[in-house]
Amino acid sequence: MQNSNITGLTTKIERLGVVAAPNGRYQAEGVLNPAIYQDRKGNLVMMMRSVAHGNQSRLEMLRQPWLDGKPLMVDGVEAPFERVGFALVPQSRYERRRRVNAQGVSEMVGGEGCEDPRVTFVPVLDCYLLCYTAFGFDGPRIAVAMSRDGYKWQRLGLLRIPDEFGLAKDDKDAAFFPDVVLSPDKTLSLALLHRPMPNLAPADGLDAVQTTLKAAPSKRQCVRIAYIPLAPVLEDIRNVLAVAESRVVLEPTLPWGHFKVGGGTAPIRLQQGWLEIFHGVDQFMGEDGKYHSRYAGGLMIHDLNDLHKLHYVSPEPLFKPETKEELEGIVNNVVFPTGIVARPDLGENVFDIYYGMADRLIGRCRLTITF
Repeated sequence: MQNSNITGLTTKIERLGVVAAPNGRYQAEGVLNPAIYQDRKGNLVMMMRSVAHGNQSRLEMLRQPWLDGKPLMVDGVEAPFERVGFALVPQSRYERRRRVNAQGVSEMVGGEGCEDPRVTFVPVLDCYLLCYTAFGFDGPRIAVAMSRDGYKWQRLGLLRIPDEFGLAKDDKDAAFFPDVVLSPDKTLSLALLHRPMPNLAPADGLDAVQTTLKAAPSKRQCVRIAYIPLAPVLEDIRNVLAVAESRVVLEPTLPWGHFKVGGGTAPIRLQQGWLEIFHGVDQFMGEDGKYHSRYAGGLMIHDLNDLHKLHYVSPEPLFKPETKEELEGIVNNVVFPTGIVARPDLGENVFDIYYGMADRLIGRCRLTITF
């Protein structure tokens, strides 16, 4: 998939610490994997996944005041994030896993909710589009909502991918590109990243991990781009759910992320192409004789016009779990990048990345790219 024609790219990562930690019953099992975007006044909004007991997830918004394109400073330090409220709580059929037990009481079955948001402002629609993982009885599905102001959200429904594509129904890590593009079939379209999740059953005496690693990379979880024709969306915003094309972008063929790869942050346009911070998962055999996952972050740059063509992919992780907060949590050994904001006030191609730390906390690091 990679067409590496960007040479001499170097990166620097500076960890800036924890920016959000559990506080209260709605966050008892962690805060993680936030979307990052700017409201119409330029303030920074962090929409995070807040997990209550029983693995029930809500999408909660916090806001940091920004002035003149940078964080407001108070006594020499950045103003803190302040809670705004919930964007979405599990209400729709596709977000809930409830059943009535023998005593006639409604109970949750193995978790439910609204998970892992990504938000993109799409100028041609003059609105924000939110992709999130809806976890209901059918399993994880990509759901979409829209907002005019970035705070009040209207559900549009589940993304619809034609059955003839032969893709797994379970799907995650969706994020829209902000600009209109030509699809591979030359249709003016909106585009979004997504990660279908094929379930490879253990075979030939191998366990699930071994079976996946033995399968061809194309059969594992890959980053894809789906294309949605623009014209019907301009007539009815709900047509943003109707995928017409999908193409593979990145398979797990790197020296790292060999188990699976998936999208991360919403794409940002650079002169060199579309920047995205993605995640890759590796499996390592521990001293206990069991496999242990490691989630790491990488960088890829899409062609500005042909999005499924890549000009650069990190040959090694951009960053990986190293600190105590990243190594130990609800799920150990995880950095999961999902939010990004440009920091032109700090220099050219400087970005703040927000990421899940071991599925319990939210951290921030600063990325500087030199071309």
